[in-house]
Amino acid sequence: MFTGEYRHSVDAKGRVAIPARFRLQLEEGAVVVRWVDGCAAIFPRPAFEALASKVSVLPLSDEKARSVSRFLSSSAFEVESDGQGRIVLPGAIRDWAALATEAVVVGAWDHVEVWAPDRWAKFQKGLDSADALASQLSGLGL
Repeated sequence: MFTGEYRHSVDAKGRVAIPARFRLQLEEGAVVVRWVDGCAAIFPRPAFEALASKVSVLPLSDEKARSVSRFLSSSAFEVESDGQGRIVLPGAIRDWAALATEAVVVGAWDHVEVWAPDRWAKFQKGLDSADALASQLSGLGL
């Protein structure tokens, strides 16, 4: 399980450090994709394969299903970490997520999200009070 929030730099080659506590879970391989809310997501290979299996059985006659399938498959890149625990985020992913020189690496249960600091701050601001959080939880069965 991926949890926590970490701040890292993005170097000139597009590399970002993966927090040490996440690295073991990504040793079997990882896939980075464009993700919802304008961030990047890093999935352990088994989790991405499970997601791909769900998407691949969606009906081709459904326009939304085709769009989601194309969106995910066209932006999926296999990545490996280097000796210092960094992965290269492809240019298309960095552009999608507006990642320049800094990144916020966030645990999101079964995957890791990589956010531009300003986008992450904007997201967090939407949940900046107990009432705002309670409103988001309303109707989710939690």
